Amino acid sequence: MRYLEKLLQGVKVEWKPLAYLESGVAELSRGRVMSKEYLEDNVGKFPVYSSQTANNGEIGKIRTFDQDGEAITWTTDGANAGTVFHRIGKFSITNVCGLIKIKNIEELNYKFLFYWLSIESKKHVYSGMGNPKLMSNQMAKILIPIPPLEIQQKIVNILDTFTELTAELTAELTAELTARKKQYNFYRDRLLSFEGGKVEWKPLREVAVKISSGGTPNTNIAEYWENGTIPWMSSGEVNLGTIYNTEKFISENGLKNSSAKYVPKNSIVIALAGQGKTRGKVARTRIDLTTNQSLASLTFDKNTINPDYVFHFMKTQYEKLRQISSGSGTRGGLNLQMISNYKIPIPSLEEQARIVAILDKFDTLTASITEGLPKEIELRKKQYEYYRDMLLTFPKDEQK
Repeated sequence: MRYLEKLLQGVKVEWKPLAYLESGVAELSRGRVMSKEYLEDNVGKFPVYSSQTANNGEIGKIRTFDQDGEAITWTTDGANAGTVFHRIGKFSITNVCGLIKIKNIEELNYKFLFYWLSIESKKHVYSGMGNPKLMSNQMAKILIPIPPLEIQQKIVNILDTFTELTAELTAELTAELTARKKQYNFYRDRLLSFEGGKVEWKPLREVAVKISSGGTPNTNIAEYWENGTIPWMSSGEVNLGTIYNTEKFISENGLKNSSAKYVPKNSIVIALAGQGKTRGKVARTRIDLTTNQSLASLTFDKNTINPDYVFHFMKTQYEKLRQISSGSGTRGGLNLQMISNYKIPIPSLEEQARIVAILDKFDTLTASITEGLPKEIELRKKQYEYYRDMLLTFPKDEQK
């Protein structure tokens, strides 16, 4: 705030509506309807922007353009309503995208207006009827602070630098995360590659004490679920990798009146089915629990097989498990027979323990990085937004 006061040096900041009545500083318009077929039939080099925010809002390129020069666009409809973009060059927009053209660039800097609207426009989104909207009539009424042009430029320079530094840091942290995951996968696959080695391969049915699937108590019977104390694992939770708790619990009656059954801790579970890419994922349990019917549970005698070794090896078999599953795409599914017949290498217990110790350390490091780097990225983003908002907090008593 002190820096902003120093920038202003007592200069009065005039406030004007974006495009409301004659005092508006800009003109607003909308794009035109462009179907998927139109985009396919007119492929070219000039971008078309729509309501999405992915890929900078671009949905395709065509041979012609409707706009040429500097402008600001905003998303008018949907979950991303109120998102603004700074545009330069030749482009077109669709009917769910708004266009802002400044009337007098000697009064208002496009980039300054973009940064201001990045904060302000979301506040004016109307979410009635379940479809968020920011139509032109609402956008037009947003008040814009108008400090002297040279002050606008100084603020733009500062925020441009912040933006570049944040983007660079995000790219570096993302690259670091990707590199560490690749490194982990490389060493894990090396450790668990027994091709050509002197090791016996056995089907899981010969090394597991028990292989079974679970069940789901009737969800319409409250007493099966209310005040339940028995952990019940759904197929989606397999993505956690190591299970220390479950989202849902069932009662003793729920257990007795369903095909659910106890699975002792230090077992492994494999997703037989599930939404998206869940099928074929593997987890290990650290608590006694029950599971739904879409999970296969495997228990082992720790004196002959280290269950954590099986967990780490089966994690490497994800793609193969999906290939052998029946059907194709998201409708495919594994079954207990496929799991029972699946062969795994069985090194000595000492070698299993050595592999587990190494991969558990890798797991811990990778989990720390996987959790820490996105948090760092989010922290930097929030830091940028904080300073941006502070730098654009003009005295409200100067509004007109």
